[in-house]
Amino acid sequence: MVSQCFFTPKTTVLWSQIPQYPWDSETQGWLQGAFFFGYLCTQIPAGYLSGHYGGSLFMGLGVLGTAALTVLTPLAASMGAYWLFALRALEGFGEGVTFPAMMSLWARWAPPLERSRLMTLSGSGASFGAFVALPLTGYICQTLGWPAVFYLCGGTGCLWSVFWFAFASDDPRTNRRISKEERDYIINAIGSQGTGHGWSVPVVPMLLSVPLWAIIIAQMCSNWSYYTLLTSLPTYMNDIMHFDIKSNGFLSAVPYLGAWLFSTLSGVVADSLIERKVFSVAVVRKLFTLIGLLSGAAFLGAVSYAGCSHILTVTFLTLSATIGAMTAAGVYINQIDIAPRYAGLLLGITNTFGTIPGVVAPIATGYFTEDRTMAGWRKVFWVAAGINVVGAIVFTIFSSGKIQPWAVVEDNAAEAEKDRNHSNST
Repeated sequence: MVSQCFFTPKTTVLWSQIPQYPWDSETQGWLQGAFFFGYLCTQIPAGYLSGHYGGSLFMGLGVLGTAALTVLTPLAASMGAYWLFALRALEGFGEGVTFPAMMSLWARWAPPLERSRLMTLSGSGASFGAFVALPLTGYICQTLGWPAVFYLCGGTGCLWSVFWFAFASDDPRTNRRISKEERDYIINAIGSQGTGHGWSVPVVPMLLSVPLWAIIIAQMCSNWSYYTLLTSLPTYMNDIMHFDIKSNGFLSAVPYLGAWLFSTLSGVVADSLIERKVFSVAVVRKLFTLIGLLSGAAFLGAVSYAGCSHILTVTFLTLSATIGAMTAAGVYINQIDIAPRYAGLLLGITNTFGTIPGVVAPIATGYFTEDRTMAGWRKVFWVAAGINVVGAIVFTIFSSGKIQPWAVVEDNAAEAEKDRNHSNST
């Protein structure tokens, strides 16, 4: 059995100029997962508070805090693994507020027939960021040195925060830069679900909600493969495929270009299907999730048998990430379908569970690939593929596209009950 691919040096990088830290694969796995330890802590509190107060402040502070800490990464690395672990956990603590805050903002800003395309467009920024950052950081490492990556990325995040605080607002009612016609359209389309929730929330009904648990399980399963690729793909390209640092960065980024394009396109198609009443909201969410997870699983399995073929490896990884991004119009925005008013809190809950793979997957990858062989990486890809299949099955059977009874605002209760009765009769 081939343990790894033959290596022909193709780079003139002076590795002696790059600090080499004595961290084994297990330690690297813990350091890669450290971010998510902090990320887990702030999801639910951020969702709750942004749902009550509005999300713009939390979004801005989350990005600003994480960006400022990113600048300190080279210093923490030079001080040792424990310091770097602590700093990355703090970065996750700050970044954990961003997605719940974003969901709370969209609950007040996105009309129901435009939700899919608006939310997938904003969410696709994560894939676009990875696409830009991976090759760019490889180039920066070669030309300016690896600390410059953290200085430039952190500084850019701080600059972004300035513009965010200057232009963002919690909802259309407080925004001074949109026309009265647009404001009235958004407010009337969303209705009373576009207001913040009170201090009291229906916690027990939420925890007993089958559609919510379907989202949680599917998101955990989908995130396992996403975080496996995000944190470990450059390592695979280096240890097994032996790409040099510049090629590694570019080729590791290719899957995220496809994911960015497909996630954005899936939102447009999903809204079109719902608006034209081709399918119900529930069917659209199930369909996009099923296609995304099963296709992603199939191509992840194929990667493990691509051997040393660079072309096949990159092709299968790109197809897995690209078609898998269709879940952006499925499970990843289903929270706002079943409980718009509590969308930020639900995103906090689902993302808390969905972040667990971010902690466990890099550690599991480090365990499977301790000997740095292709056989170990084959286990990594097959485990991710199998978990994808489980998520697709659970979401298809148990998810919903209707506002849940515990999420209905009083003046909409009768209308929601009418919709559910009509759905049951058809």
